[in-house]
Amino acid sequence: MTGQSAMSFAWWEQPGFLHRVVCDLVNSELTALRRRPLLLPLPWSNERHLIRDLGADSLELMTLATSLSELLHIHESGIEDYLLARLEIQDWVSVAYTSLRQHGDGITFSTSGSSGSPKRCQHSLSLLHQEIDVLRALFSGRRRILSAVPAHHIYGFLFTVLLPQALGIASEKVFDVRGSSPGALVSALQPGDLVIGHPDYWQNVARLAGALPNDVVGVTSGAPCPDAVALDMRAAGLSKLVQIFGSSETAGIGWRDDETAPYTCFAYWQAQDDGAALARRMPDGATARFALQDHLTWQDENHFRPAGRRDQVVQVGGINVYPARAAEVIAQHPAVQDVVVRLMRADEGNRLKAFVVPRAGHEDDLMLAETLAEWASAGLNAAERPVTYTFGAALPRQSNGKPADWII
Repeated sequence: MTGQSAMSFAWWEQPGFLHRVVCDLVNSELTALRRRPLLLPLPWSNERHLIRDLGADSLELMTLATSLSELLHIHESGIEDYLLARLEIQDWVSVAYTSLRQHGDGITFSTSGSSGSPKRCQHSLSLLHQEIDVLRALFSGRRRILSAVPAHHIYGFLFTVLLPQALGIASEKVFDVRGSSPGALVSALQPGDLVIGHPDYWQNVARLAGALPNDVVGVTSGAPCPDAVALDMRAAGLSKLVQIFGSSETAGIGWRDDETAPYTCFAYWQAQDDGAALARRMPDGATARFALQDHLTWQDENHFRPAGRRDQVVQVGGINVYPARAAEVIAQHPAVQDVVVRLMRADEGNRLKAFVVPRAGHEDDLMLAETLAEWASAGLNAAERPVTYTFGAALPRQSNGKPADWII
């Protein structure tokens, strides 16, 4: 498919890619419903049965079928009921394939947020292919893809489903490395590889990288990548680590392969409303307006630097997390008078931290941190849970009374 326009292919026609999307969605949904990972290597075999092998009950099956129908718009074909009648992975892939051949123009991603109500973001394939045309030029010459991200989220879909097909890479050359250690990844790398990860993943790889083969390229997205991680990977021999900036609402907005440089805006985007929104040149020549989820500082009309989220979302392990939600759950514990939750500073780590003001009578409770950790485990998923608790008589404030950070 190399040399053709990225808009000229139907992504579900090449065996393996649709199978990967279905497996990733089912795995993610069951993990969220049960609040624990399935620990089954992905992608699964065609014969994997949702009840016999995965233990799905009737309520879980309904949620899984609804989520897959929503992602791939199966309900538009009127055959979504077959998902509840045929329960092997190959059956769900077949139903999805039949639907996509009739209605394959759109796809709806859910944000990876953990606020309890993920946002649905619908995209047309023509717009996603518009981005792939740019990415294909950025990553020409890649021969294999090793991915540490799920294919049913927009970042994974672009880089492990659409991009390999645009580059002429068969599904058998797209490998899932989420079940492997970073050390195993390093041992498996070959010249011409493209590794798809997120900042937390790259931080772990950097600790074990050693000397990498020549001509290995990495990609990171989903959260800001610490400069030290990019420097360490380059020192280990990574040809380049391309950082992609975007969101579930907009898909990719820009890229850079130098951590000191601003992002280069994809050519079809243009700043609008003093940088509060973006105008997109559509494939048909029309222009559409998109609200921004982040504050951007524009260096010129083609280059920008991110300046923080507008909606107070942070990212932990590539997952959107609302610290305010974590604080709400912890505040419900009877020993807590007040609490604030923040993302750690880069020198502290990459998880959430909590500062707690205990109620009277609990100030000297040596087990309070452990008690609150157990409380948080019951109401929050792994990415939402603070991993450190700091205690004090009042929440930290600056001299002007505004909230302040604290050292853990």
